[in-house]
Amino acid sequence: LTNLVWAVIDDLEQVKCSANWMWAPKLPGEGAALFDAAKGMCNAMIAVGIAVDGGKDSLSMATMVGDETVKSPRELVISVYAAMSDINRVVTPDLKQVGASSLLFIDLADGKNRLGGSALAQTRSQIGDDCPDMDDPQYVKQAFLAVQEAIKKELVTAGHDRSDGGLITTLLEMAFSGNCGLELDMQSTDSALATLFSEELGLVLECADENLDDLQQVLADFNITALLLGRSVEKKQITIRINEEIVLDEDMRKLRENWEETSYQLERLQIGSDCADQEKKNCYDRKGPAYNLSFTPTPTPTKLLTKTDKPKVAILRDEGSNSDREMSSAFYAAGFEPWDITMSDLLAGRITLDDFRGLAAVGGFSYADVPESAKGWAATIRFNATLKKMFREFYERPDTFSLGICNGCQLFGLLGLVPWQDIDADKQPRFIHNLSGRFESRWSTVKVGKSPALMLKGMEGLVFGIHVDHGEGHLSFPDATVKERVLAENLAPLCYVDDEGNATESYPFNPNGSPDGLAGLCSPDGRHLAMMPHPERVFLAWQAHYLPE
Repeated sequence: LTNLVWAVIDDLEQVKCSANWMWAPKLPGEGAALFDAAKGMCNAMIAVGIAVDGGKDSLSMATMVGDETVKSPRELVISVYAAMSDINRVVTPDLKQVGASSLLFIDLADGKNRLGGSALAQTRSQIGDDCPDMDDPQYVKQAFLAVQEAIKKELVTAGHDRSDGGLITTLLEMAFSGNCGLELDMQSTDSALATLFSEELGLVLECADENLDDLQQVLADFNITALLLGRSVEKKQITIRINEEIVLDEDMRKLRENWEETSYQLERLQIGSDCADQEKKNCYDRKGPAYNLSFTPTPTPTKLLTKTDKPKVAILRDEGSNSDREMSSAFYAAGFEPWDITMSDLLAGRITLDDFRGLAAVGGFSYADVPESAKGWAATIRFNATLKKMFREFYERPDTFSLGICNGCQLFGLLGLVPWQDIDADKQPRFIHNLSGRFESRWSTVKVGKSPALMLKGMEGLVFGIHVDHGEGHLSFPDATVKERVLAENLAPLCYVDDEGNATESYPFNPNGSPDGLAGLCSPDGRHLAMMPHPERVFLAWQAHYLPE
């Protein structure tokens, strides 16, 4: 519930749970413990007003290993879900009003700071005696409803719960993701360790200074008490005082580096150490992406959406493709008539490309990428005389256009559709394994440059976020003269950029190490475009992984 609270749901009493039990109830004492746990869960749920409607019972979690009985720890995993009418009404943990916001803490444990079972205890090889509990379900319910009302009134800009790592972890994670510092001053009757590391129920809210009085009034209307912890600050320094004594005064960037150290060490085992080192260095003091809209986005006019003679676009997919639904939706929203076309349709002669003005080859992993990126898909076309002729005729028609994304981009390269046809096979640009040596799924920033690309007309200078999902996206030029012509004629319309908006080969800004940050290719006449990133996955604002406040 303390995670669900940050998304405005339709009704708390509509919340349902999936309960997954892992237990060994046939062993002595375990059945009674299971009964107590089920009873405690039911009582709490009845008090809050929610219900279980599914789950899985694994009640044979014990086995014999030699003469020893090995049993599972007693475990219950509860996942809650609910309907929401407006998916935009969601609050994330990252601090957004840096230097102009206050942080409030709602204590749902009535001042208790029990450390049993906490992460802190585990780091000291301890378990502890008393562990956190939901002692007052009614107060938790009231707090849930109060925060929901505050989010509806747009009084909360960030929020996070303290039950995973304690208050200190909550606050630091909010500062890390907000890329800022904190100045906090709190009072406590417990030790600093208990105050900061107990994983009791509790919520931390960020509120813009001009809305602070309104937020406190909403909470008061629900009889919820909120403690003012302090402020966010632009200086990247974390200063925390408890009872007037400084308990933490450290550079946020250093703390964040410590926080990410385990991930960094794991990454060095998974990818090239050079890429891991680059990421650690480049992310130490990032400013965050600086987006630039070189035009004003506007919805497609209604008259285009309601036309009956829209241009037809073939949304082409093969075995293992994905993102075809997103691609269809994007083209439909732009005023086209998308058709779902499979390679088997073309092979069987059920349809041809003759009636289509556009062709979009979607992303994914055709034939599971077993023959390497898109090679199986390309072979289906290249080694079938009918299909080879069909694609060449479509390409050469003056009234057509095509778009290849990710796996489709790799396909276009292997077919020689970009940058131009009839390049010798050993000189044809292609997309090979990422320099990191692994599959990259990231929210990257790209810049649209000057090019003849029809689909990017009027977008020169755009710097914006885009989703990438590929293991083989490194643009390779086997022949230097081909690369020289591509650059001279501006046939590489997109490039990955750093936080300054400059083309880069640095990781992770450039997820695959392509030279000069190149992210795609187009034909000299601009009608055929191929790119590795996925624009179709983020054509609605709410789909963006990150947007400036």
